[in-house]
Formats: sequence, C-alpha cells, structure tokens
Amino acid sequence: MTDEIETFRAFISKKGLRNTPEREEIIREIFSIQKHFDVDELYLRLRNKGSKVSKASIYRNIPLILECGLIREVWHEDGHMHYEQIYGARHHCHLRCVECGKVIEFVDDEIKYIEKRLEKKYDFKIIDHRLDVKGYCSKCRKALKMDGK
Repeated sequence: MTDEIETFRAFISKKGLRNTPEREEIIREIFSIQKHFDVDELYLRLRNKGSKVSKASIYRNIPLILECGLIREVWHEDGHMHYEQIYGARHHCHLRCVECGKVIEFVDDEIKYIEKRLEKKYDFKIIDHRLDVKGYCSKCRKALKMDGK
C-alpha cells in the first residue's frame, strides 16, 4: 500500500468519513500522473482503464484530497482548475508560456531569502507561497519574432 493511500485513510478516519474503493482509485490515478492535471483529464484516464468512477465523484473528492495535503491547486485555465501532487514532492514554482502552455517547474533558493525578509519586515510568519510566472518560452518568442529575451 502506498503512503498517500495510508495518509488519506488516516485523514478520512479522523474526519469521521467512510473510505471507499472509488476514493482510493482516484488517488492512485492522481499519483500515476507525472504532470499537472485537471478533472477532465483524470476522469478520461480512469474511464480508459475501465473505471466506473463518475466525474461527479471526482469533483466531490478533490476538496478532501486537497485538504488532506496530497495535491494543490496550481492555476485556473480554459475554465478548469489544474492540480499537481505535492505529497512527498519538493516545493517548487512555475514558469508558464502563455502561447504554447509549456510549464517549467523551478526551485530558486533566493525565494527563501525573500520570505525571510518579508517575515522580518512585516512581522509575519510565512508558511507557504505560490509563484506562477507567465511569459513566453524561447520557442514561442522565436515563432512570434519577439526581440531579445
């Protein structure tokens, strides 16, 4: 059994809710996806594997999986919220190309220094942050004939 399933079982039990095979099936599929995903993609992946899990069931369970700390919302695009696994993953930020949709995940230690400076300046304890930078990747800049970088 995987750590994420055990973590979710403990979370569900603590909330006084019943765990179901469908919930675990959704979590297993989420953790088989190695990229950002939306509910439609998750639903299609499950259906293609012969699953009977409904889209409504996925929508009902996403808030629990978020609250449990297994996934997080990343961004809203094309009318859909996109998610990524965070359980057991290193914190990172995103560069997103507004032309082709390419996503580059990055870690930059300078952000830790900015957090420390903000904590001190505003007497505030930072527990998390999200940095989603939009722009144009090099391929799209060339295709769009943009000058410079």
